[in-house]
Amino acid sequence: MGPVGGESLVDTPHNISPQNGAVPGERGKQDKSVKRGNWGNQIEFVLTSVGYAVGLGNVWRFPYLCYRNGGGAFMFPYFIMLVFCGIPLFFMELSFGQFASQGCLGVWRVSPMFKGVGYGMMVVSTYIGIYYNVVICIAFYYFFVSMTRVLPWTYCSNAWNTPDCTGVLDRNLSSRAALNLTLLNDTQKRTSPSEEYWRRYVLDLSDDIGNLGEVRLPLLGCLGVSWVVVFLCLIKGVKSSGKVVYFTATFPYVVLTILFVRGITLEGALTGIMYYLTPQWDKILDAKVWGDAASQIFYSLGCAWGGLITMASYNKFHNNCYRDSIIISITNCATSVYAGFVIFSILGFMANHLGVDVSNVADHGPGLAFVAYPEALTLLPISPLWSILFFFMLILLGLGTQFCLLETLVTAIVDEVGNEWIIRKKTFVTLGVAVAGFLLGVPLTTQAGIYWLLLMDNYAASFSLVVISCIMCVAIMYVYGTRLAAPHRLILPVPPQFILVFTVIQYQPISYNDYIYPTWAISIGFLMALSSVICIPIYAIYKVCRSEGDTLLERFKNATKASKDWGPALAEHRSGRYAPAFSPSTESHLEVQPLQPEKGRSEAAAASPMQGSNGSAHSQDSRL
Repeated sequence: MGPVGGESLVDTPHNISPQNGAVPGERGKQDKSVKRGNWGNQIEFVLTSVGYAVGLGNVWRFPYLCYRNGGGAFMFPYFIMLVFCGIPLFFMELSFGQFASQGCLGVWRVSPMFKGVGYGMMVVSTYIGIYYNVVICIAFYYFFVSMTRVLPWTYCSNAWNTPDCTGVLDRNLSSRAALNLTLLNDTQKRTSPSEEYWRRYVLDLSDDIGNLGEVRLPLLGCLGVSWVVVFLCLIKGVKSSGKVVYFTATFPYVVLTILFVRGITLEGALTGIMYYLTPQWDKILDAKVWGDAASQIFYSLGCAWGGLITMASYNKFHNNCYRDSIIISITNCATSVYAGFVIFSILGFMANHLGVDVSNVADHGPGLAFVAYPEALTLLPISPLWSILFFFMLILLGLGTQFCLLETLVTAIVDEVGNEWIIRKKTFVTLGVAVAGFLLGVPLTTQAGIYWLLLMDNYAASFSLVVISCIMCVAIMYVYGTRLAAPHRLILPVPPQFILVFTVIQYQPISYNDYIYPTWAISIGFLMALSSVICIPIYAIYKVCRSEGDTLLERFKNATKASKDWGPALAEHRSGRYAPAFSPSTESHLEVQPLQPEKGRSEAAAASPMQGSNGSAHSQDSRL
């Protein structure tokens, strides 16, 4: 069998068919999978992948990392890591899924012992899907409440406000601006109305992660709305989501551009942008800066979540995914940089209005999206309009990622069962996963919900992703044993290992503002992280024990050999370099769409299989 990735992985770009989806030598024939389905066209795949990679982190994490790590100087290690870490890993996952037309479980027929990697990806996607939709539901809530003449977080005259509250539009602003608006007196720190609205009204935050309190009904309702939207967009799988992404993946750029044009026209905007971009070249030698750059590239592209493999599995076999990986990766990084201009132009205006440094209003994560930026929006004329646009953009950015997370789980389940019944009932599988996700997200809408959300964000999808990615690289580069990947064997596993080392070195116990998480909560966080990684050794031990062989070494070798049904999903692609080294009778489960079968048989007979380093069959004419 040929190496992982089929035409899309083993061929250099100039050898890839210029007509995506066309079978070389078969005029007028298309390599569509009627049984499983494909994207309507390649634009749908690119837009879906862009929506998956471009998410909330591009808006609320990258700009913060950029100014914290040397401003413009951070761009240098960031783009270096894009070239040596992001694009290769992204390309490998796209090729992996496209070659076999299988989700994150089915692709591990390449080396069955490592199927636990696929289960680990499913666990990670489950965690992320649960809390990510809660963030979307909060954005929905802010979107709805912005439909008013005066934003509810504009003034300090509400029932939930405290005496410490000081709004930037209060009548006595000028006197307090003289005190620099950072301290009201020697002991009291200013709190903004947007912060009090967030903490005391929207969340009604409890004092401890163990004190769940009551469910916040407005958030619960918005959570239901967000899950209904996700389900309806995926009701027919990629056939429906592929149409939705024409809007969800492109309109955020329209909103970003509108906010950018408005932002740069404000007084003080240039100060914020310069704060964001001014290079601090002395930091370029700081190892922490390089670690942050690598981590941001890795996490923002969505590597090791299983989504890239899943989305690529609906591509046609001869699609040029090398080109796609470059387009999507660069688009993701360019969006991060662009979003930084939008965010810091507004924050610069706010800093100028308050008479404080930009660092006092800059933030990241929920603090930027639901506290700092909303407060800045109150200073703009027709503030509800800008607020509606901003939160609508956050909703679309979140939905683009959430679509792929849900489709990853559904595709893995359907592909794993694989019978005709579950393929026909895929809509009900999607509904079941959506209902389960909603129920599991209910605790995150309680008064302690934000504590649990941040715990999941910091632990469930952190170093475990890097471990999964490292093992995936090793399994494909070394265990599968294809000699064709030799130029990349020593390089590809290095970036994930680099990120893992810096994740461990830079580890700090999680906190939320002044709240320090108790030890038992941090222990739960580590257990969540471990729950995805532990799938790998558990399944490996199970597979070795179930494999044939008289000795442990023989069982291990058989457990790592590619399965007999490993390869392209369509029978017409299993010829020439992809011809199997076993009887066609074992391929009876394949979807057969004969395209010049006589030619296919002659090519298959001409192929001369050779053994890889792990004993799996490879064709002689395969190359990278």
